[in-house]
Amino acid sequence: MKHIISAVVENKAGVLAHIAGLFSARSYNIESLTVGATENPALSRMTIVAAGDEAILEQIRKQLAKVIDVLKVVDYAGKRVVERDLALIKVSAPPAKRHEIATLVELFRGRVVDISASSLTIEVSGPEEKIEACIDLLRPCGIKEMVRTGVVAMLRGEGGAGKSAED
Repeated sequence: MKHIISAVVENKAGVLAHIAGLFSARSYNIESLTVGATENPALSRMTIVAAGDEAILEQIRKQLAKVIDVLKVVDYAGKRVVERDLALIKVSAPPAKRHEIATLVELFRGRVVDISASSLTIEVSGPEEKIEACIDLLRPCGIKEMVRTGVVAMLRGEGGAGKSAED
């Protein structure tokens, strides 16, 4: 089962490497990892997507919570969250196919962000499933290159991952 885990960490050098090493040393696979500043410049939020059975995910949560630079760990499994992923997708696009591709991209609320003589670069964001569906439909066009940000997520409504272990 896939879990989205949010960790509020101190924004300082070496924290990402330490946490990645923690996963690597235990052979836990990270499907997606994003790190970015929060509303507090002293803190960053790591959003980790990992898959495994409940025992593995429990170990991940416990190991993260033991790291000194980690202030709070929240597993979003079973919670109402807003999640987004961003993809830039460069596809083959001869002039005769551009309108068709652009129309397809609009269905996913994406947009064309670059045009060259033989390709279009498309930006699409949303839940992972939406990104995957768009990629599947663009694949026959000939995907030349693709990059994704990884998932970012937060609880819906008033709840949040918080800023400290005491929250």
